Amino acid sequence: MASGGLQLLGFVMAFLGWIGIIISTAMPQWKMASYAGDNIVTAQALYEGLWMSCAMQSTGQIQCKVYDSLLKLESSLQATRALMVASILLGLVGVFVAVTGMKCMKCMEDDQVKKMRMAVLGGVIFIISGLAALVATSWYGNRVARAFYDPFTPVNTRFEFGSALFIGWAASSLALLGGSFLCCSCPRRETSYPPTRGYPKNASSTGKDYV
Repeated sequence: MASGGLQLLGFVMAFLGWIGIIISTAMPQWKMASYAGDNIVTAQALYEGLWMSCAMQSTGQIQCKVYDSLLKLESSLQATRALMVASILLGLVGVFVAVTGMKCMKCMEDDQVKKMRMAVLGGVIFIISGLAALVATSWYGNRVARAFYDPFTPVNTRFEFGSALFIGWAASSLALLGGSFLCCSCPRRETSYPPTRGYPKNASSTGKDYV
């Protein structure tokens, strides 16, 4: 029962992490304009994401523009896109594999060993998915931080971390923890010994002597 509860907890955490990775990938707030300089402009807020850039006016109106050409984008942004998409696809595979190995599911009940291996394999896939998202978000965040502290970057063009980065970090951590719990939910094999055969008991004497 304990391993089943740990397995269910790991799957829920990994699944929530996978959903968070999808949300983070779709959000345009990967970095937001910083207004730390002398010329503070509060009429609009600028955001940039993996797929589009957005400007929010003081009235609350948001205007977004999808990036026109894939080839004109920076190679680092293209690599971040690829890692996040790969993380989503791996997470999708991990969901199906882990569900097959869950103890509460009816499939593969006749072979418990293969069922446990499927759960562990799903956990490994979730760990790889979380690592891909963690690398992508950390790499992107490092680029934003380096550009912010670069003295040659104009003050009015500096960016800070957006909310999508924090969601991506939290989601990748959930996927990693959930995948680890799935891998640890497999019970250890206990050494099994063949059952001892009972020796036939001697027929009890009736106490009567036959001549």
